[in-house]
Amino acid sequence: MGEEAAAAGVEPRRRGRIRDLGLYATDSMFYFVGRDDSNQMWRVLKVDRSEPTSLSLLQDPTCYVAIERDDLLRRIHAGNKATGGLKRIDCHGIVGFIKFLGPYYMLLITESCKIGTILGHDIYSVHKSKIIPIPAPHLLPSVAKSNDEKRYLKQLHSVDLSKDFFYSFSYNLAQTLEKNMSGSWNDTTFVWNEFLTEGIWEQISSPIWTVALVHGFFRQETLSVSANDFQLTIIARRSRHFAGPRFLKRGVNDDGNVANDVETEQIVFEETHDEIPCQITSVVQRRGSIPLPWSQETTKYPIKPGILLKSDKDFKATRLHFENLQARYANPIIVLNLIKTVDKKPNELLLRREYAKGIEHINKLLPMGKRILFVHMDMSNHSLRGHVLPYLLSVGSASLKQTGIFHCKVTPNSESEDMAWESEVAVARMCVSPQKGVLRTNCLDCLDRTNVAQFANGLAALESQLNALGLCEECEISVDNPVSHTLMDIYGQMGDALSRQYAGSAAQNKVFWEQRGQCTMAIKLKRNIRNIGRFVSNVYMDSEKQNALNVFLGLLRPQQGEPSGLPNICGRQENPRNEEYESEGHARQVVAEEQNCPSEPKYEKLFYSNFLDPFVLSNAGKFREAASEGWRSS
Repeated sequence: MGEEAAAAGVEPRRRGRIRDLGLYATDSMFYFVGRDDSNQMWRVLKVDRSEPTSLSLLQDPTCYVAIERDDLLRRIHAGNKATGGLKRIDCHGIVGFIKFLGPYYMLLITESCKIGTILGHDIYSVHKSKIIPIPAPHLLPSVAKSNDEKRYLKQLHSVDLSKDFFYSFSYNLAQTLEKNMSGSWNDTTFVWNEFLTEGIWEQISSPIWTVALVHGFFRQETLSVSANDFQLTIIARRSRHFAGPRFLKRGVNDDGNVANDVETEQIVFEETHDEIPCQITSVVQRRGSIPLPWSQETTKYPIKPGILLKSDKDFKATRLHFENLQARYANPIIVLNLIKTVDKKPNELLLRREYAKGIEHINKLLPMGKRILFVHMDMSNHSLRGHVLPYLLSVGSASLKQTGIFHCKVTPNSESEDMAWESEVAVARMCVSPQKGVLRTNCLDCLDRTNVAQFANGLAALESQLNALGLCEECEISVDNPVSHTLMDIYGQMGDALSRQYAGSAAQNKVFWEQRGQCTMAIKLKRNIRNIGRFVSNVYMDSEKQNALNVFLGLLRPQQGEPSGLPNICGRQENPRNEEYESEGHARQVVAEEQNCPSEPKYEKLFYSNFLDPFVLSNAGKFREAASEGWRSS
């Protein structure tokens, strides 16, 4: 964009947001006043309160110094004394604007907390938020008091922004470190308030006034290895596409978006006295529902309903999903599929076979260098035998050899034209090595088993990251190392957060609990309690959660004059009872017919891969003693 954008009155999208925001109100106007990314000038955004049902925004073209800003506010207060003057309202950030049947509302962050820093850019979590109608009270239309309006407003209120929403004024948290360092700033897959910012984009074509909310998990810790301190940051970004609770969102939709789609990034850099390290590394991995058109009906009984699989002989949606991943991460795309081979019911087995057939079908259409690499590993069966972590560590190490890690040298440089972004702390950078491709992990829910596998990959990646930074030569971190303890704790917390968001309870961290030496009875008790929590959430709460998300994400847009209960749903929702889906009974028949198919037995192995030799898992032996004894002795 650059000069052309500026000439057209459109500010470059990658510029930092307005911070130190203040909100002031008169009877006729709201005034947002904030400091721009020069840290010296102040800008003003006006919101007209005289419009009962429309949104009118005006950005003051003048840039004010602090004295001029104070003088402006005094003059506004003096001019409105007859109606109460200028009143200040707590505001740390603007989430966006929304309308149902009557007035527009503002969604504001009223309290936040700093939770970390990346290359000098502060990261915040939302602690409190507020929804304020824009029109003055005496101008509110009568429909604002209708039952329909109240219902939509209640649904919006039920999206609790204080739970796992975070943002930055100057760093694009919705993108990976590598994309930020390369200047890419366009994708909004992980920006949860994208719909809510449409109003401001339409009128002033600038992103600087609203924050970009990311939903998922963020944690930053200072750790030490070989007497060297380093910063570890784990970020989980949940996709806003095809979002919702687990039994209402399964599989893949027609656009190639999958349910429970989360990008996890592990950033490591050496601890320094100033804000900018000399070099920084990151590794990205992905989790998401099995990209087939499948679902499960939500019923009060049983807790685990049968799987319904829709016929898709050409695997169009599956192919589109992997094309999207390749466009985002390049090749190779590595699939780690952890669902069962041995299953009392054919549920997971049906998906395992269909998934394998889908990947094989897609690979036949791709050149050798772009084919999907995959590992099918029955993690539940391996867990019964014990020592599941060594196998996962070996798979993670083999995957990293294929994708590599992102490694970049950075230098503070306020005058460099080659900058990662144009605010806060400018850095010149030199990419030492990119990450090419990504490891995509799934189990059935992409929660419990997936989280253990992502920890194992994170642990394998951490060794490579520390080696790249020169913090320890030929570094090998065993699972009984204090650094590994902390990493497992963080991934466990991430798993709990993502599980609450998708399934309604904390994760079933059985492998982690066993590694810490917890007794069998305590583990069973925890699992039962969390299963009950998931059951209650799925049966009694998920429908309301989905409605609330539909409102927040703009999928449900009420229209004036529509009959109550018939909102405009933007985006097609699959019907799990559609006749195109195979019933559980028919699924059993399909499995029974395929058991005699001579071309399929490889998919029934506990471990199968098209690029990883099973004998490579013998290298996992060096981890076994630490995995089985190290945690218990620590």
